[in-house]
Amino acid sequence: MLNNPKLYEINIRVWIKKFGPNAKINDIPVSVWSDLRAKGINFIWLPGVWSSCRDNIADTCFTPELIKQYNAALKDWTKDDVIGSPFSINDYVINSDLGTEADVLQLKKILNDLGMALILDFIPNHFGSTSRVLRENPEIFLSVDKKSFEEEPHTYFSSPFHPDLYFAHGRDPFFPAWRDTVQLNYFNPFTRDYMSGVLQHISQLCDGVRCSMSMLILNNVFGNTWSGAADQHKYPELNDEFWSTTINEIKSFNPGFIFIAETYWNLEKSLQNLGFDYTTDKVLYDKLKNNGANEVRGHLTADMNMQQKSIRFVEKLEEERALRAFGHDKSMAAAIITTTIPGLTLFQDGQWVGKKQKQPLQLGREAKEQPHPKIEKFYEKLLQITNDRALKDGAWELLFCHRAWDDNHTNLNLLAWKWKLAVRNILVVVNYSPVQSQCLLKFGLSIADDRLLLNDVLNGKIYIRSLAEVTDLGLYIDLPPYKSHIFIYDEDYSASGNYY
Repeated sequence: MLNNPKLYEINIRVWIKKFGPNAKINDIPVSVWSDLRAKGINFIWLPGVWSSCRDNIADTCFTPELIKQYNAALKDWTKDDVIGSPFSINDYVINSDLGTEADVLQLKKILNDLGMALILDFIPNHFGSTSRVLRENPEIFLSVDKKSFEEEPHTYFSSPFHPDLYFAHGRDPFFPAWRDTVQLNYFNPFTRDYMSGVLQHISQLCDGVRCSMSMLILNNVFGNTWSGAADQHKYPELNDEFWSTTINEIKSFNPGFIFIAETYWNLEKSLQNLGFDYTTDKVLYDKLKNNGANEVRGHLTADMNMQQKSIRFVEKLEEERALRAFGHDKSMAAAIITTTIPGLTLFQDGQWVGKKQKQPLQLGREAKEQPHPKIEKFYEKLLQITNDRALKDGAWELLFCHRAWDDNHTNLNLLAWKWKLAVRNILVVVNYSPVQSQCLLKFGLSIADDRLLLNDVLNGKIYIRSLAEVTDLGLYIDLPPYKSHIFIYDEDYSASGNYY
């Protein structure tokens, strides 16, 4: 497993159109991928490559809430722009609008030759409500009696494929059912075998999968969600978890295959224990968005193994764009935090140029936005800095920010940590607050000289401080709101320092 890798998310059904109205995967120039590799990207994730249901679009994709989203995202949208949700899977075959399995395998080879991995989606909880799989394999889906359907017609539906049967829509137990989906029955061993076979097929096309809403099929979650619907006499709850069994099977013949879990409800550690290589860190995202430095600092005290398997982000397809969610300066401070702590960093296509508009999953076209020069310049510098080996292979240490003087409590607004690889050290300090803040930083130093030279590669400044002062009192930090330092220093000045 790579140390602190970077993942790039591309909404492929929309993004590919920049290469032509009928462009396919094999029309994407290799230079696009080599440029991303040069920026430090390790994984390319392409949500939306699978064949999705089109014949349920008219019934499910024009609700008042979705129309409101379309109006906000694309002023001149038409019905032809609505292509349905990529999570309403028809079957796990490549969307013919994008290409073929051979095209995907060729892309995988291109990425692998560049030193990158291809990540595709796996939607474990459901298929589309008009899926070919429902037509041909109704037994693997969660069915209910007619009375349940009549009492909850939003949660259950009658399929035209099987007029005498009633099925559940997929759902998150805290939200209404997704009406363009049909729920799989994970109490049924045949369902597990079928979905395990799907994963084995996917594993031959790519280097890893991102498993959407992975916690929904945990035994206790599935049981609690569907306790009133699943026939537990016919399908008693199973002891083994689908994830542990299936992950072990796939990794037995493909040990390097990557499993990424989208998860919520503080179940990250549970899914890591079941075999997932990485789990999304929505807790950190929410703290960065809604709280301050103190809450973020507490989150970063988790054990290192869990942190290294956490996916840090300020943007992803399901969330608002960072500039909209955080604002300019705060979004940049949050990006510095997520890219310089242990774990996998997720970037969404468009994040580096400051796009503001969240793209509804059902829309196949996006509005044109002008790049934001300040954001572009910031990410160009940040990506260069975070390519440093010390931020990938070094040892990480969270630092305590001491008061600069007795009655100054702004130290609590600051976050600091250090990476060390041999003689090379990277010191990151972030003022994650809307007020000017100060602190003193104390950290171990092994320097023969009587001075400490700090190269702030983020801001293009060099600071020289007395070693005795830094050792005895601490390094004095004074930062404006949402501003940061990223210092590089060597503990042996005789070593050549590459300071950009």
